[in-house]
Amino acid sequence: MKQTITRALNFKGTPKIPGDKSISHRGLILGALASGKSEVIDILEGEDVQSTARCLRELGVTITKKDNVTTIEGIGLKGFQNPKGDLDCGNSGTTMRVMMGVLAGRNITETLTGDQSLVRRPMKRVSEPLRLMGANFELTNENFAPLTVTGGKIHGIDYDLKIASAQIKTAIIMAALTAEGRTRILGEIGSRDHTERLLPHFGVKIETSPTEINIMGGQTLTPNVVKVPGDPSTAAFWIGAASMIHNSTLELENISLNETRIGCIRVLQRMGAAIDTEITTEKPEPVGKVRVKFASLQGVTISKEEVPSLIDELPLLAVIASQANGVTEVHGAEELRVKESDRLEAIASNLRAMGGTIEVFPDGFRIEGPQKLHGADIQSVHDHRIAMAFSVAGLVATGETTIHDSECVAISYPGFYEALKGLTEK
Repeated sequence: MKQTITRALNFKGTPKIPGDKSISHRGLILGALASGKSEVIDILEGEDVQSTARCLRELGVTITKKDNVTTIEGIGLKGFQNPKGDLDCGNSGTTMRVMMGVLAGRNITETLTGDQSLVRRPMKRVSEPLRLMGANFELTNENFAPLTVTGGKIHGIDYDLKIASAQIKTAIIMAALTAEGRTRILGEIGSRDHTERLLPHFGVKIETSPTEINIMGGQTLTPNVVKVPGDPSTAAFWIGAASMIHNSTLELENISLNETRIGCIRVLQRMGAAIDTEITTEKPEPVGKVRVKFASLQGVTISKEEVPSLIDELPLLAVIASQANGVTEVHGAEELRVKESDRLEAIASNLRAMGGTIEVFPDGFRIEGPQKLHGADIQSVHDHRIAMAFSVAGLVATGETTIHDSECVAISYPGFYEALKGLTEK
């Protein structure tokens, strides 16, 4: 499929943002591990979250949905059943990596696989700490899926996390729940912290500080209700568009304003964007309103320390940088090369196709603006973030921009193009 985008004269509205993808995954998984019935309200309907639900169902978890309420009958101490076949994680790295941790301490042998993109993404970074805990893994070429986990008796460890990845961190925490003794995670723990926030919501004691995470094994989960706020990584596309397009006003409600997730908003404010936020709920997640108006933007430097809080928004920030005055430079984002695509190369090739210029580094990029972009054929490389970022680019380009393989936006935002149409037809 393909979508055609034309220049927008304004960008206005109050769109409902789909549920946060990270919280939706975790709500399903923690509900599955609890003893009894849990509910997840306003779960994201995207394909990645459906992959997690499918895997849990294959393991014997009953998951039903009525209206906006998803009900999970948790397995508690009963344990998972052996699936009839491999667990298909689709395109979802979160599903595969977190399920590796979930299965590590359980008496089950299971193979995890996924689509052509997922089986090219590195998994040794997850299996390595889990092997130190006592789990057994067989990976394709020692790093990739399909991979087989043989769970069993595992023990706590002290682990120095070298990559600021919430998926690796969560996999270790999930394994720690079934491990003997204490698990302590040190190092690069500053990535999104939804798991650490939600576990106490399910009755688990976990100690967190800026320098370490401690969790004792053998804890049971108590069922609860998770209300999923709007995904800030998804909202960022509309926030970015409203910041760039003249005569724009945007108001969003029920958005996750978790500090580990709003790096993009902070960077845009530093660029001069007129963005106001208001927190209306504090626990288990800060949630609130975001208001945006058009403003003249300036280039900025994005540091390595900021990258974990805006990793998914960097394709969009590259587009915005092309319209800002001056230089924007990013370093410490080498993780973009092992996402659904090599996002650094996808950003560069598509921006150049639109007449833009960009200098690409092994771990980031440099863009000097403002640049005049023109419509072009955009190759999404089946990556939802690339498709959405360059759809926003099409709103500020002359002529027509065609997004190829546009259906990939369903991974995180099934109604993206319908919402875009509503925000630009004023």
